[in-house]
Amino acid sequence: MPVWGIVNQKGGVGKTTTAVNLAAGLAERGQRVLLIDADPQGNATTGLGIDKGDVKLTLFDVFAELVDNPDAKGIMRDAILTHGPSLDIVPATLDLAGAEPILHSAVGKEQILREAIAQVRSDYGWIIIDAPPSLGLITINVLAAVDKVIVPMQCEFYALEGLVHLLKTIDIVKRRINPDLEIAKILLTMYDPRNKLTLNVRQEVDDYFGSKVSQVKIPRNVRLSEAPSFGQPAVSCFPDSKGATAYRELVDEVLKECVAH
Repeated sequence: MPVWGIVNQKGGVGKTTTAVNLAAGLAERGQRVLLIDADPQGNATTGLGIDKGDVKLTLFDVFAELVDNPDAKGIMRDAILTHGPSLDIVPATLDLAGAEPILHSAVGKEQILREAIAQVRSDYGWIIIDAPPSLGLITINVLAAVDKVIVPMQCEFYALEGLVHLLKTIDIVKRRINPDLEIAKILLTMYDPRNKLTLNVRQEVDDYFGSKVSQVKIPRNVRLSEAPSFGQPAVSCFPDSKGATAYRELVDEVLKECVAH
C-alpha cells in the first residue's frame, strides 16, 4: 500500500490542492485512502469541510503522545476522522506548529511519523501526506515516512531555484534515513501554455527531470480555488471543471504507473 507525500517548501504552488484532490480522486476510483494533514495551516483539513474547533485529536497529539510514549499503539487510529465511504483524514490545526520543539528533543525524532503510520498502514490502499511549506522537522518526518513524493511546482522564475534546496534535502534523507525514497512526479501547476515563461520553465523541467515530469499539467482554474470554501475537493464539488478533470487524469496516471511497477 503506497505512502506518498506532496512536498514543496515553497508555499502557494498548489500543494494542498494536489493532496486533497489526489486523495479524493483515488477514493473515487475505489481505493481506501487516508489523507494526513501535516501542515500547521490545516488547509487540507478545512478543504474537506472539517471544523477545526470541533476536532478532538490532531496530528500534533499523535506526535506528542509518541514522543512521550513510543508504545502508544492506538493514538494514530484515534486521531482519524471519516470524510466519506473511502476517504479518512488525520486533521491538523495551528497546534501542529508546536510539534517542532517537541520533536527536537526526541530520540529518533525523524521517524515518529513513520511509526505512527505503521499503526494504520494495513488499513488503507493509499496514504497521502500534505507536507508543510518548509524544510523543518515535520517535513523530514514526512520524507522519512513515505515511499515517494510528488513535487507540485508553479511555472515561474524562482521555482527551479527553490527546487534545488528540496532535492538536496530529499537526497540527504534518502542516504541517511529512508533509502527507498523516490521522486514519483514533478507536477506543473497553475499551467498556462499561452505564457512564454510557463513554456520556458516547462522546457527546463523536462530537460532536467525527463520522465519524472507528469504528463498531466494542472491548469489555472478558478474552481480549484473555490472548492475549499465549500468544504469539498474540486473533483467532488466541480467534477466537470478543467481543474478537476486534470486531477482525475493525474489519478489515472498514478494508478497506471503503480500497476506497472
